[in-house]
Amino acid sequence: MRAWRGLRRAVSSALSSGDGAAPGGRPRRRAWETSLSPLERVRRLLPPEEAAAVGRCAAAAARAPPGEEEEKKEEEEAAAPQVPPEGAGARPGPFRAGELALAEVRRKHNTTLKLLCRLAAGSVLASPGGLLPHRDIIGQLPGQVLRTSAGARLLLRRPSLEEYVLLMPRGPTIAYPKDISAMLMMMDIHPGDTVLETGSGSGAMSLFLSRAVGPKGRVLSYEIRDDHHNLAKKNYRHWRAAWEIGHREEWPDNVDFVLQDISTAAADMKSITLDAIVLDMLKPQSALPVVHPSLKQGGVCAVYLANITQVIDLLDRIRTCKLPFLCERIIEVTHRNWLVLPAKIKNCKSSQMVETQENIEEPPQKEYEEIHIQDQVVLKESEYNESLSDDAETYCSVPYVARPSYSQDAHSESLLP
Repeated sequence: MRAWRGLRRAVSSALSSGDGAAPGGRPRRRAWETSLSPLERVRRLLPPEEAAAVGRCAAAAARAPPGEEEEKKEEEEAAAPQVPPEGAGARPGPFRAGELALAEVRRKHNTTLKLLCRLAAGSVLASPGGLLPHRDIIGQLPGQVLRTSAGARLLLRRPSLEEYVLLMPRGPTIAYPKDISAMLMMMDIHPGDTVLETGSGSGAMSLFLSRAVGPKGRVLSYEIRDDHHNLAKKNYRHWRAAWEIGHREEWPDNVDFVLQDISTAAADMKSITLDAIVLDMLKPQSALPVVHPSLKQGGVCAVYLANITQVIDLLDRIRTCKLPFLCERIIEVTHRNWLVLPAKIKNCKSSQMVETQENIEEPPQKEYEEIHIQDQVVLKESEYNESLSDDAETYCSVPYVARPSYSQDAHSESLLP
């Protein structure tokens, strides 16, 4: 008690004598009353050695010239992803006169009719649902739904290369896109390659090869028939012109159409080095002796044949003539369309169920009777007491039906790489 009182007297005397006052007569702030910066607070929690290191780093940062901070900001801005200016890399604009437009009409049984037309100011698009003037399409953005004179709805958009190939004028049977894509993968064509095609046909394969080899590549397309040769050139020219108008960039002009029998072009083949070969002709075995000297070592020759009998004849010719080709695989490309859509629910009185031991132990499962009307599906529910409303539907509240469509693409070919 005496020590405590003595300490109090000492403190009181010191304060009264002015030792605890700051200059100017203001009371000196205690250590715990001093406002500290966040860095100082952290330093007081660290051991002495680490606190000293933190202090040296803070002092060095304070002495750093302002130019270094600006350089750091510039480096961070350079490392940040660059945002392209407005309009750069924009998607193609509205429809213009002279380009191709694809109209889709929804028909019964969940089928779609596609109509391809070249836009012209004074022309009219005729569809089963009525007429639509081209002037109403020009200036519209792709993806718009327009109505015909009879009130039918048409979805207008630009056609893809696959759709153009399927809808363009044909002479001979075309190589279908599903088969062309398989051949392109097997041949492993790169931009800048030189590819030989025998059998121009309607120009379908030529268009896909033109896109695959790019502006620096080259495609040689041989055709023996004059009408097929002219049709392939026409379809290729029309696609290039429409692409340039609609996309405002040039499609590569890299296909050379040659009207000549490939079996008589041995002299022309000597000065060419081919990265890949595509044979789409009735007797490809007659062209192999001519084209194989120009094919680079390890190159691929893909043969497009209609039936397995032609495959056998080709393999037998390669074996008897001892041609330097190795048959890697023979494939058939299949393509199946599927129908997936919400089922239509019809509420009706459920039939009386016989209460068996299984029905007592387990709750009765909902039974559906599936009725197929071409591509429309109706589900008839045996026990369905809840009404489904559009605004109260939840995830998986409506059953779906998924099955192969009744309309299938029956075309298929044999590919021999």
